[in-house]
Amino acid sequence: MKVSEVMTKDVQLIEPTQTIRDAAKRMAEMDAGIVPVREGDRLVGMITDRDIAVRAVAEGKGPDTPIREVMTEDVKYCYEDDDTADVARNMADIQVRRLPVLTRDKRLVGIISLGDMAVSNGSSRVGEAVAGISQPGGQHSQTG
Repeated sequence: MKVSEVMTKDVQLIEPTQTIRDAAKRMAEMDAGIVPVREGDRLVGMITDRDIAVRAVAEGKGPDTPIREVMTEDVKYCYEDDDTADVARNMADIQVRRLPVLTRDKRLVGIISLGDMAVSNGSSRVGEAVAGISQPGGQHSQTG
């Protein structure tokens, strides 16, 4: 199954100069824990609820802190024509639960999550991905 068949297509973006309060409000409105960050027509980062909690609140930064100060800049992504089984394995390896989805010209067209794959009948692959993601460490680990 291709990523484009199961991804979430309604993606809202935020700018790095906006505040973490803006990001938190956007997440609340969308009932999501992640928002892609764009500058012009480029994807320059991702901001998660965990970024706000750990990189901002825990460090004593206020709600008017620019997103750029706490976002994850090293954006991992997949392509819309990738196979979901391959993407699930990659998500396990890099320990993430969601990935932005790009066209081959590097235009953002969606986000894929483990939940998207689980409801599309890929539950065995999702289980393997969750097991990999649940290992200690990873990009958002606070201990490594």
